[in-house]
Amino acid sequence: MNAQSRSLWMERQSPPLDTLVETDRDAQVCIVGAGIAGVSIALALAEAGQRVVVIDRAGIAGGETARTSAHLASALDDRFYRLERWHGADGAQLAARSHAAAIDRIEEWCTRYRIDCDFRRVPGYLVCGDPEHRQEFEREQAAAVRAGLAPERSDNGIGDLAGPTLRFDNQARFHPLSYLAGLVAAARAWGVRFVGAEAVDVDGGTSPGVTLADGSRIGAGAVVVAANVPFHRRFALHTKQAAYRTFVIAARVPAGSVPDMLLWDMEDPYHYVRLQPASDGSEWLIVGGADHKTGQEPRGSDPFGGDPFSELARWARQLCPGFGEPEYAWSGQIIEPIDGLAFIGADPGQRQVYVVSGDSGNGLTHGTLAAPLLTALIRGEGHAWRDLYDPARKRLNATWLEENANAAVQYRDWLGHGDAAAVAMGSGAVVRHGLHRFALYRDDNGELHAFSARCPHLGCVVHWNALERSWDCPCHGSRFGATDGQVLNGPAASGLDPLEVVGENRDDAA
Repeated sequence: MNAQSRSLWMERQSPPLDTLVETDRDAQVCIVGAGIAGVSIALALAEAGQRVVVIDRAGIAGGETARTSAHLASALDDRFYRLERWHGADGAQLAARSHAAAIDRIEEWCTRYRIDCDFRRVPGYLVCGDPEHRQEFEREQAAAVRAGLAPERSDNGIGDLAGPTLRFDNQARFHPLSYLAGLVAAARAWGVRFVGAEAVDVDGGTSPGVTLADGSRIGAGAVVVAANVPFHRRFALHTKQAAYRTFVIAARVPAGSVPDMLLWDMEDPYHYVRLQPASDGSEWLIVGGADHKTGQEPRGSDPFGGDPFSELARWARQLCPGFGEPEYAWSGQIIEPIDGLAFIGADPGQRQVYVVSGDSGNGLTHGTLAAPLLTALIRGEGHAWRDLYDPARKRLNATWLEENANAAVQYRDWLGHGDAAAVAMGSGAVVRHGLHRFALYRDDNGELHAFSARCPHLGCVVHWNALERSWDCPCHGSRFGATDGQVLNGPAASGLDPLEVVGENRDDAA
């Protein structure tokens, strides 16, 4: 669904969706979203004897699962000393154990279902290259020990990166779309149906179900919304999490140039690294980072000159001088919760509706640990992780205040003057006309596509994303297609309103 960039993983085709048939309209569980979370939950439920239908408008792995860097880590990058502050020492320890259990489950499913996805256990390294972060590094080491991770410290750096490091064993990496294809095959063997359909609303209570774009409905005993962020309007999760764009590049390097590992540093924004085997015997070095809020400019002065990929390539060559021109460069959406852990569990606003959101940059393990947790809750059973990931939890902290103040500031765009200007081919601009703002995109053929610049979620003015050729909301991270205005990322449940531009296109001419 993203407009332009393609990840390394997208060279592998995803399994096709089925056509909706009448027997799909009465399931024990209907899951909205066919990414890592939805497919993992579907397989776990099917193994437990449930009849499951998974629906998705974009196709299997059509969303953010295809845009990850595919780290599998129990050494969470939100810092364990912060998790202790937010969730207590027991909560931080449970977070580490639950993500380790997710990696174990992925490994188990790879073995059980013979999934060939380059799964491999590797060490993970936290590197502190800047002396200004040494105190934070010491705090993190102590907190990671209390969380039960037993990191091994070295003061000799890693590769060409100087500074102390913490080594975390039993992390992992894999090819996410190859893994997901294997899960889909296993789930289909258990009777799960994967259907192409667009959900527009969700109902809970005594008659749970999902309303589709064509007006029809799928009834179910329970509904799981695993669509990256909840799109059903009754669940106000947007004030407890924020959307960020993260950027990733991949280039071939000779085998052995860099250790097979996960690596992340303590810069802000930080960098993260991993390897992936290539078919020609070389390796892909994958480097990500340069995160900033969706629809907004990078924090402070822009150190990238407007090009995060150039910054990532510059940094990659410090780690590996043989890093050449990237063959792949892409971006993805990260949903950051206010307290570092995903929201997985019962929707407090609707009985028999469950949600998975707030990946916090660890979407593959968050999505996987959601499988046993939601399977237990849907079956009416308890689970040790329920309270830790409960979507109803409330936490007023500095992060909450900062993120919501940031969102509020974005509404000022309605008050700005803005000048009408010509829009060049292949670009977009928000143009004011009277009291209205237009989101205008002129495609490569010169045709102008016009929409209201008002995000249908809560009314922010969208901004143009030149990299992905999309309209991005700076308040809560909704994203929309440049040519059709349709939703690419929620929480918006509907697309931008189309507008007529008199005199621009043939059918508009007066």
